[in-house]
Amino acid sequence: MSAITDITPELVNLSYKPDPVAPAGRIGLITLATDFNSEDDLRRILPADIGLFTTRIANANPITVDSLRAMADDLPRAARTILPGFGVDVAIFGCTSGTAVNGSDRISALIREGLPGCKVTNPLLASQYALRAVGAKKIAIAAPYILDVTTTVAQGIAQQGFEITRVLGFGLENDPDMTAIPPDALLAAALQANSDDADAVFISCTAIRAAEIAQRAEKLLGKPVITSNQALIWHALHLMDYQNPVTGFGSLFDHTPPTAS
Repeated sequence: MSAITDITPELVNLSYKPDPVAPAGRIGLITLATDFNSEDDLRRILPADIGLFTTRIANANPITVDSLRAMADDLPRAARTILPGFGVDVAIFGCTSGTAVNGSDRISALIREGLPGCKVTNPLLASQYALRAVGAKKIAIAAPYILDVTTTVAQGIAQQGFEITRVLGFGLENDPDMTAIPPDALLAAALQANSDDADAVFISCTAIRAAEIAQRAEKLLGKPVITSNQALIWHALHLMDYQNPVTGFGSLFDHTPPTAS
């Protein structure tokens, strides 16, 4: 066997036209270190011509109000690691409960410390836009978290002027357990959380596989169903002024945000 020092590399001798990478735009995802689901779920929804580029924020299970509050300080560092020197069109934070605990404005400000001037959204903000876009005022909520985290998310929705009709939580505190909830169980929970007076059902959490059952749930309930990851992609695409249709993930994609700023 020849020693590597005896080999002289040569340049490839051919011409080619480079394929475009993410020709319609780039989305930067900041997700939790313990998240088992967001990247796969978001890529299922995203059109093929949009690129998703991920970084992770330091956190640890169990997911509690205190642990969600503590992780926010790592956001500027994480944001700086997304395609440095190239940037993204929109940065999204992949944690609904973390946004509710820390506040949407603070989450956006911390991300912009690492990505100055970038458009930013998060699941709580996107879901609020989504609920307004479908004309909902009274909201039923299903979530995977322990009850005090579920309460915090419900309060985050209520503080935006929505009336909450019913709230159900699975009582889970670890991300792997949340991702392991079967989609059919999430569907059953959405049906259980629904109330006759609710205009829409919101299924909270980016760590659960809820986007794939949104369309089925809408057919069974006869009303809009909003999920965290579905709303995130919907809002991010509008912030990018993406015009092509997205199908298979509920009626939300037939609507335009009341505002995309």
